[in-house]
Amino acid sequence: MNAITRLPFLAELDDGADDKFAIPEREGKRRRYRTIWISDIHLGTRGCNASMLIDFLDSVDSDTMYLVGDIIDGWRLKKRFYWPAAHNDVVWRVMKRAKRGTRVVYIPGNHDEMFRQFTGLSFGGVEIRRKAIHETADGRKLLVLHGDEFDTIMLAHRWLAFVGDAAYTMLMRVNVVVNAVRQRMGLPYWSLSKMAKHKVKNAVEFISRFEEVVAHEAGSRGVDGVVCGHIHNAEIREIAGVEYYNDGDWVEGCTALVEHFDGRMEVLHWADEIAGRAAEEPSRIAA
Repeated sequence: MNAITRLPFLAELDDGADDKFAIPEREGKRRRYRTIWISDIHLGTRGCNASMLIDFLDSVDSDTMYLVGDIIDGWRLKKRFYWPAAHNDVVWRVMKRAKRGTRVVYIPGNHDEMFRQFTGLSFGGVEIRRKAIHETADGRKLLVLHGDEFDTIMLAHRWLAFVGDAAYTMLMRVNVVVNAVRQRMGLPYWSLSKMAKHKVKNAVEFISRFEEVVAHEAGSRGVDGVVCGHIHNAEIREIAGVEYYNDGDWVEGCTALVEHFDGRMEVLHWADEIAGRAAEEPSRIAA
């Protein structure tokens, strides 16, 4: 917890300052949604794509935003403190959004479980909840939770989860180097870890089993669907009559789940959005 108390925004939660951005907030028209879900940002790690998330936050707005766990990586911060200015910018953008009137609900995950002790409280306009029920524009009820509750590795073998986290962190370091080289070559973002995960049979089977367990639990609670994060795999599918939504992450896939004002749900792949924007730029200049 000592590393967490060193985070610069904690001492300034209520001062409402708007001039703290190292990366200035971009002005202009934003795409509006009824609801946005993001999770698994892992602030405090080198694998976090903070600059891409900042671009996303400066491009969209919503009536409600859910932060579906693993926003700050307490596991990593306990071992080594890492907190660049861009990570602070992400926090301040979320807090400014709450100040402007967006309802922001924070559901801590396993990597930021230290915030679960504050369940029921509100900090800087951000509500902290263990789970939530969201009602869509077309009347469906969705259970919103991080998802580690259904991870058998986390529940039965916590030590193994930490070993897996160390291996994953090493892979993400390689991912950072690979994408730094790709950026210099003018190539778009590409996730090494995401590719590896989809190539390994056991990982694919684990993801499928996780989705089925979460959907079954949601169905037993009498809701129409469930929104979660945790496994870094954005997905929209129906499982045994239950709508399963995973908003993905901002380490590998850089995705968000959004609800349109008619209740329609969509996964936004922000790396593709940025690549598409870059492709359009030369034609604009030529015109």
